[in-house]
Amino acid sequence: MTLTSIQEGAASRAERGLRPVVAASTPRGPGDDDRSGTAIITRTKPRAKRPSLYRVLLLNDDYTPMEFVVHVVERFFNKSHDDAYQIMMHVHQNGVGECGVFTYEVAETKVTQVMDFARKHQHPLQCVMEKK
Repeated sequence: MTLTSIQEGAASRAERGLRPVVAASTPRGPGDDDRSGTAIITRTKPRAKRPSLYRVLLLNDDYTPMEFVVHVVERFFNKSHDDAYQIMMHVHQNGVGECGVFTYEVAETKVTQVMDFARKHQHPLQCVMEKK
């Protein structure tokens, strides 16, 4: 492998997001140091960043029936009846309750589904998301 081919390969690696070739030594003529003309190639592995997570919260109001809230939690957050009841009671007693933690797109979809379902059934239930 010559220095020119190493340099050409470095350009193509740079296009793929890899670190360039680092030459440990360059080829020399006879009688020069005892370096051998080897090269060290290092590659960096692309690291995937974990997505941000968002909490989906239900807000308490004085008009939405408790049974409806339990139904919403069971339907849209796949909770058992007992878990849904506990979440509903937490919302009722504390004013707000967490239904789940999701990536942005999933949380946004859940909020939209809950809000649309509540409006369709003429309830003022509020569902929001916040960054965890």
